[in-house]
Amino acid sequence: MAQTGLDELSIPESHRQVVLVTASGWDSKVATLQCYSRTDANWTKHGERIEVSLGKNGLAWGRGLHANTTSAEKKEGDGKAPAGIFPFDFIFGYEKAAPTGAFFPYRQSTARDYFVDATDSEDYNRWVSVPADQPNEPRKYWSSFERMKRADHLYELGIVVKHNYNPPVKGKGSAIFLHIWRSPGSPTLGCTAMSKENLKELLT
Repeated sequence: MAQTGLDELSIPESHRQVVLVTASGWDSKVATLQCYSRTDANWTKHGERIEVSLGKNGLAWGRGLHANTTSAEKKEGDGKAPAGIFPFDFIFGYEKAAPTGAFFPYRQSTARDYFVDATDSEDYNRWVSVPADQPNEPRKYWSSFERMKRADHLYELGIVVKHNYNPPVKGKGSAIFLHIWRSPGSPTLGCTAMSKENLKELLT
């Protein structure tokens, strides 16, 4: 086993970088994050270990690249962050472009952008933009959603985590991101949050 323990996670060989978040238990609201990269069979640390916030109710198994090992699975609205192995999708934020050096695709958030968490919708667990020629009245389309251009700083910068993706299973959790925390140690509704400075460094 590698010194980091990452070999135990059966990470696909094609994946060369890992963001490892480690919590002390299923009820933990805080955790630590460490970045690694792989050369041949060896994992190397990058940067310092940082503090992050988890869901207000801790953790539950999510739907990702791993096999579920317990009956305690994440459900919509449970206030738990998903445990498991997940790829990232794209960076999002309020600015016109991603931070310099970021290599993921970038999407600027507008007042017409929403992440749908309504379990009765065909758009469940998807980012949807209301077309410019339609009224920007999301309640007409979905019973529940996340505004991606918020009045606060939480989504000023973030990245979408591919939890419950392709295809999403309704009720198994949606709108999972790495994003900026409200304040140090403040728990989330199911995402993983950190300082803006640490998130920017991670994304680049």
